[in-house]
Amino acid sequence: MPQEPQGLVERMEHHQIPIYLGAMALGALLGGAVPAAGPGLEHAINPVLGALLFVTFLQVPAGGLLRSLRDGRFLSAALVVNFVVVPLVVAAMFTFLPADQAVRIGVLLVLLCPCVDYVIVFSGLAGGSSRRLLAATPLLLIVQMLLLPGLLHLFMGADLADIVEVGPFVEAFLVLIVIPLALAWALQAWAVRKPAGRRISDAATTTMVPLMAATLVTVVASQVPELGGSLADAAAVIPFYVAFLVVMAFAGRTIARLFGLDVPASRAVVFTGATRNSLVVLPLALALPDDLALAPVVVVTQTLVEVIGMVAYVRLVPRLVPEPATVA
Repeated sequence: MPQEPQGLVERMEHHQIPIYLGAMALGALLGGAVPAAGPGLEHAINPVLGALLFVTFLQVPAGGLLRSLRDGRFLSAALVVNFVVVPLVVAAMFTFLPADQAVRIGVLLVLLCPCVDYVIVFSGLAGGSSRRLLAATPLLLIVQMLLLPGLLHLFMGADLADIVEVGPFVEAFLVLIVIPLALAWALQAWAVRKPAGRRISDAATTTMVPLMAATLVTVVASQVPELGGSLADAAAVIPFYVAFLVVMAFAGRTIARLFGLDVPASRAVVFTGATRNSLVVLPLALALPDDLALAPVVVVTQTLVEVIGMVAYVRLVPRLVPEPATVA
């Protein structure tokens, strides 16, 4: 009897890709059938993501996380791929974007900001170093908060650069990083001292797949109604988002090689370069003036494309960055 829950967990982990695809389909159906639920579900995104990241942080010992902060080569590679390579890639495609300012500002908002949440989960599924990504997330969030106004100024001019507010970034840092990390460390400390803490910790770590599925349902269901009658405008940016995922896979691998990273770190660099911070920048897009109301649709579209792309990345990145061949 005690083995039954573990068997269920193992089966979920083995079939997690179809589970995640099913979660996206369910979210799309829910969002289409009950569009009025969209605003409420949108408010649930951060709590669900926070729970997911709490479980993710729980699986990385605090000591290991602190040691990874001293991994200068990985942190340097992550900063270079996100804040040197990505802006260059975006600049190369910027001229070819639709001329509509709302479309362009939406694309810039979402592509210039590296992901700090579910990238850790997807990278881990592909054998990437979740520990290193965990250590890099606060730094990535702070740097993007500091650089985004300047990057928007370079691309769009001073007027549109002034729209960026610090509030949503600070809220995301607290809700998605600080609070889950503090709770995870507290539970780790309790688990070391008390059997009850250990049991709770072990139980929490078995919820990774259900929480990831719940996150996908919530995100997709909350955002599908936002597409509304703008499907044509959304479709216009899909090729750019797909191209970005393709280009950044190879760019990330190149940067990882330049920095001489091992396989898990290299895969993590590929993922951090490709995944974007759509869930955090969406409130920025929603706060734009009415004449830029199309920008949130553009951000939402990137989310949907990226989640599908991450499912593909989980399968393809281990082939792009394979384990070294062993000598018989």
